[in-house]
Amino acid sequence: MFRSHWCGFAWRHFRYARPTSLLLIAASAAIGALVRRWLSGFSNNPLIQPLCAAFVAGVVAAAASRVQLSVATTLVAFCPCMVLVPGPHILNGAIDFARTRIALGIARLSYAGVIVLLICAGGLFGFTAVGANLAIAGPSPPVPLVIDVIAAGCAVASFGTFFSMPWRLLALPIAVGMVAHAARWALISLAGGSAPAGALVACMLVSVLATPIVDRLHLPFAAVAFSAVVSLMPGFFLFNAATGLAELVAIGPSAPAGLLTSIAASGATAFLIIIAMTFGLVLPRMLLERVLPAPA
Repeated sequence: MFRSHWCGFAWRHFRYARPTSLLLIAASAAIGALVRRWLSGFSNNPLIQPLCAAFVAGVVAAAASRVQLSVATTLVAFCPCMVLVPGPHILNGAIDFARTRIALGIARLSYAGVIVLLICAGGLFGFTAVGANLAIAGPSPPVPLVIDVIAAGCAVASFGTFFSMPWRLLALPIAVGMVAHAARWALISLAGGSAPAGALVACMLVSVLATPIVDRLHLPFAAVAFSAVVSLMPGFFLFNAATGLAELVAIGPSAPAGLLTSIAASGATAFLIIIAMTFGLVLPRMLLERVLPAPA
């Protein structure tokens, strides 16, 4: 059912989106960033910022939908929220569990879960405030290899900049991330693999390629590896599940069975992708630490 991931969803709408849609996405993300900066001067609470930024994204998308400014309402709503998803916290928490640091893993995953919940709530509140409804997005067709690889490189560069990575180091995660996305594209589009399987292969490739390089250059593995694969975080599926749950509450007992199936499928896919990314990053790293000589 889910043959492609967020890039496929974006590409499907991008082909039919007018320039207005792209301007709305950029404006919504910029306004959300300014709101977060402004709020940081008034409160040290890190939870209020993603809530308000997602609320702005929901309001902009809902307003565009009501006045018919955009034909890609779901894309306008989701795109500004994607960067807010705490991918490193989710992956670090899962890695803590793999290394039996249970207490730290629970703390990180709980914190990440609260942020994801607030992002979903903010976006849905924004739609409700304007009086619009956000429909569940359907599956997307396969993405051309060139588009997927270029989009992956842009995403890695954006996330690396967002995480304050030095500019001179960005080339490494960009190159590794583009190679990993090409391998993922081949598995999904040519071999008919699933999104979790593609994430597993991509993350294993990133871990194998990045480990000897970061050890030799004395770079933090998390900064390079996470930047290369953080765009694989299943934010699209998380938002889809949250949207379905909100619709389920609104409809009540008369909700169709297809809605329940969509919620379960989105939630399960998101969970499996996170697990696949964790194993893909952690296992090769731990094995190579035992095989490769210690860096001088």
